Amino acid sequence: MRARILLYLAGLSNGFYVPGVAPIDFRRSEKVEIRAVKMTSSKTQLPYEYYTLPFCLPIEGVNYQSLNLGEVLRGDRIVNTAYEVKMDEKVNCKVMCTSELKQGDAEKIMQRVSEDYFVHLLADNLPAATRWELDDDLVQYEHGYKLGLFDADGNTYINNHLIINLKYSRLEDDGDSPLYRIVGFDVLPHSVLEMTDGECNLPENDARFKVTKDTKQITFSYSVKWEASDIVWASRWDSYLGMGDVQIHWFSIVNSIVVVLFLSGILTMIIIRTLRRDIAAYNREDLEEELDEAIEETGWKLVHGDVFRAPEYPGLLCSFLGSGVQIFCMLLLTIVIAMLGMLSPSSRGALVSAAFAMFMLMGFPCGFFA
Repeated sequence: MRARILLYLAGLSNGFYVPGVAPIDFRRSEKVEIRAVKMTSSKTQLPYEYYTLPFCLPIEGVNYQSLNLGEVLRGDRIVNTAYEVKMDEKVNCKVMCTSELKQGDAEKIMQRVSEDYFVHLLADNLPAATRWELDDDLVQYEHGYKLGLFDADGNTYINNHLIINLKYSRLEDDGDSPLYRIVGFDVLPHSVLEMTDGECNLPENDARFKVTKDTKQITFSYSVKWEASDIVWASRWDSYLGMGDVQIHWFSIVNSIVVVLFLSGILTMIIIRTLRRDIAAYNREDLEEELDEAIEETGWKLVHGDVFRAPEYPGLLCSFLGSGVQIFCMLLLTIVIAMLGMLSPSSRGALVSAAFAMFMLMGFPCGFFA
């Protein structure tokens, strides 16, 4: 009887791609909320809130989403935006607003653009990505979209028009109103000089919107495109795996590794030469008396005296040892938890939160080994 009940409950349950996160089903013309996360730059490493620049404000007011510890430490400030997007309804260049710039706003925009800032958006908890078509028909995705352009002559152009491309998968439904799931979210920014409702003059040559210190207002607009896709909801994160992360400074990492290997090689050569010289001196049979004196004063065998000598600061050594064990155990358990799929990519900040929780729990082995 108990086995039958368990089998019945198992048949009623639904399996999801990531634990604890369920897909959201939309019906046609249902509102899809576009949220802003933050603005980031690989040059400054300093994130900014979305509304620190004069973007269009939503009609219902600005509402911030409650965040977990990991999101706060990442610098996320998730907030609603003025984009009005409805499921499977295309929008052809809708003007959101004409933002009046206050004193210092133009200089702030120019500075952010020169520092190569990116704007990050969310749709159904799926982050926006910029699609780039490279040579040999290769496609590269980049996190967020660029705030603007900064040319060699020092001119600043802001991307005030955004083409939002959303992909959806349609569920099999016998009813009159089918269900949809969002499986892709990429954007294409443009700098548009002039625009009207229903028609866009996309940039051609010098038709981009230039920002100067005398700029008093900026008109923001957007377009929405929907595309049916064969991607299932469980695989919608796969396209983000091949992204080039702008936050990773590969040159600095490779440079540090080369320096460490070079210094390690030099140190190894010095130690090997010292050992060879000392061993050759110990093996000489005609200098036994000098050898006995040398053993007491010099040579690599003096190291054995330091091994059994009590440290000068034992408390500091215990602290370093315990902290090292704590950090090592934290990293090991966090990696194991991530490998088991318990940290969902859609649960923003879950990795940092789990790392902090593991760090606190690993205080027990820290105290034991210290």
